[in-house]
Amino acid sequence: MTPELLAWLTLGVFLIALLYSSVGHAGASGYLAVMALFSVAPEVIRPTALTLNILVASIASWQFWRAGHLSWPLLWPLALLAVPLAFVGGFVNLPAPGLKLALGMVLLFSAAQFLLRPAAEAATTAPSRAVALGSGAGIGLLAGLTGTGGGIFLTPLLIHLRWAPVKAAAAVSALFILCNSAAGLAGTVGAAAVGAAHGRDWPVLALSLGLAVVIGGAIGSWYGAQRLPHTTIKRCLAAVLTVAGGKLVLTAA
Repeated sequence: MTPELLAWLTLGVFLIALLYSSVGHAGASGYLAVMALFSVAPEVIRPTALTLNILVASIASWQFWRAGHLSWPLLWPLALLAVPLAFVGGFVNLPAPGLKLALGMVLLFSAAQFLLRPAAEAATTAPSRAVALGSGAGIGLLAGLTGTGGGIFLTPLLIHLRWAPVKAAAAVSALFILCNSAAGLAGTVGAAAVGAAHGRDWPVLALSLGLAVVIGGAIGSWYGAQRLPHTTIKRCLAAVLTVAGGKLVLTAA
């Protein structure tokens, strides 16, 4: 990759980290899209995106926790089965285009809801233990299959079903993403032969983009946790879901 293309790619991942982290996400779906746009080798894209995800999710988790938005009782049942299933999902590529198309349409529908009707905060009720465990398991598997941390699926669920207020949903999603990204990365690396192309090319690109996402993630998550009102966060979330959903629909097509 030429220095000029690398500079544009770096700018792209910085802006993605800035936007995604404001809603407690880490940007994997955006990194996947922009790296594909710049013709990064397919075997490098997913582990690089997950590595960047871990960096941004770590910062976002800390920012939203420090602001007092994290609910541990809500997080742990969601994450308990999600993490091992994200590891399993990391071993395989997302199957049939039909599944990608369906997931993409769901995300685009959620984006439209947040954009057109960013309703005021309402009373919330945490899900039962069984429902949280089952939901987390399904989202964890999708996270591993799609090479993301699962936040694009979890946050809309938390908000639409009124399981958590907006900023609490962002806080839970951030740490959920961190755990799943680490598990998904372990599964992805485990699926590759030791010393294969992943080992030679992926760390170089991940390191060169790491500083950009750390800066973008620090700025975005600080604004999301400390400054942005919940309606603005919902509109930012709509933009995030549009990117993620559009990517899935386009790859299915």
